[in-house]
Amino acid sequence: MKFLICALLFAASYVALASEVKVEEGVLVATVDNFKQVIADNEFVLVEFYAPWCGHCKALAPEYAKAAQQLAEKESPIKLAKVDATVEGELAEQYQVRGYPTLKFFRSGSPVEYSGGRQAADIIAWVTKKTGPPAKDLTSVAEAEQFLKDNEIAIIGFFKDTESEEAKTFTKAANALDSFVFGVSSNADVLAKYEAKDNAVILFKPFDDKKSVFEGELTEENVKKFAQVQSLPLIVDFNHESAAKIFGGSIKSHLLFFVSKEAGHIETHVDPLKEIAKKYRDDILFVTISSDEEDHTRIFEFFGMNKEEVPTIRLIKLEEDMAKYKPESNDLSVETIEAFLKKFLDGNLKQHLLSQDLPEDWDKQPVKVLVSSNFESVALDKSKSVLVEFYAPWCGHCKQLAPIYDQLAEKYKDNEDIVIAKMDSTANELESIKISSFPTIKYFRKDDNKVIDYSLDRTLDDFVKFLDANGEVADAPEAAEESEEETEEEAPKKDEL
Repeated sequence: MKFLICALLFAASYVALASEVKVEEGVLVATVDNFKQVIADNEFVLVEFYAPWCGHCKALAPEYAKAAQQLAEKESPIKLAKVDATVEGELAEQYQVRGYPTLKFFRSGSPVEYSGGRQAADIIAWVTKKTGPPAKDLTSVAEAEQFLKDNEIAIIGFFKDTESEEAKTFTKAANALDSFVFGVSSNADVLAKYEAKDNAVILFKPFDDKKSVFEGELTEENVKKFAQVQSLPLIVDFNHESAAKIFGGSIKSHLLFFVSKEAGHIETHVDPLKEIAKKYRDDILFVTISSDEEDHTRIFEFFGMNKEEVPTIRLIKLEEDMAKYKPESNDLSVETIEAFLKKFLDGNLKQHLLSQDLPEDWDKQPVKVLVSSNFESVALDKSKSVLVEFYAPWCGHCKQLAPIYDQLAEKYKDNEDIVIAKMDSTANELESIKISSFPTIKYFRKDDNKVIDYSLDRTLDDFVKFLDANGEVADAPEAAEESEEETEEEAPKKDEL
């Protein structure tokens, strides 16, 4: 009997130990041993798979904890958990974690990809939307006040008839926007409290005018654009948290103001722009980028600028292959900037293309050096076939290719029909060819100037085979692993997303 009691006590203590889930700043710490229990014990769980070395994970951590704590304060059934994927490799493989951080939302044990933002308010809005109706029914002033208190940014539709076509359109828009919290009310006291007319839609926010009232035809697309535009400040500060909203929003034309906050450029040059930012906010997003942040160095490089040039502006149009525009002068007066914007909107601005000066010895080595100014005369010379590597100085794969490419050029240096060339695509841009990954290799065939993308292995033998066949070879089979081409600097082990 004593043995039986001891066995039962041991079993009970084992179960207690197995079921223990550590909590850090409100976030459940999930491991291989307790993961199934975390998911089984909670109907709704957002899980972050992270790596301790990941910069984006470090930036997310305080916002993630803040979201977890705020949900707990509301006594929400939604829990937030985290998994150190470098330690819990079995879980990372099971859930196909390919980059950090990866977030998955488990609803009754079934996972879906998280697609929201990385600030606490965005996280709360997304998980709340996934666990309830598209728009919360606000039946009293007290409920409406609590709703606005609980959510930094919230959109409320005021409809006397919640079965009207306008109300249904509002609900469709609410259902389509996971990252925003929507409420709806037909209560007369609520309408009176917020001075709302019937069929009004109001976005409440903690900045600028504190609220924005929807104007125009009430369609699903118009409500969605209203939410995306009005939920951002008139002038947005670029950082890790705002980047997704800036690039993922409906406004694809951005006026970028490169400034030094420490030098007082915000007060001197940016604040006076608020009126024109309001005037053009449906067409152009105003963004500040601080030169004081070391993380922003690559952005300056992308525009061919250095930090000594601040304060200055650039325009970028995302939907047209990242077309960039540069003002003719560095006059930052409100009048000059507005004139610049008008020319842009009227289609009267010419793209600004980066270009290096042509080196005097550009053609002295087997690998010829191309810049924007000599690209056409060399690559599009119909008397020769030209193989061009578009590279980035920081690209690891480009560095690995360099000795092979030099050998290839050495082999063909006396061939009058073939030219081997390279171009630094971070410092030189072409209107007709847009490069988005490195290295990109293109073959410009003689006689007809047909452009053929090189897709074989980057070995000397394959390059020779390709050139000797005048580019007429079958593509290499796709590898099962991730593409080697780089769009950013490599991170340790796995990509940071």
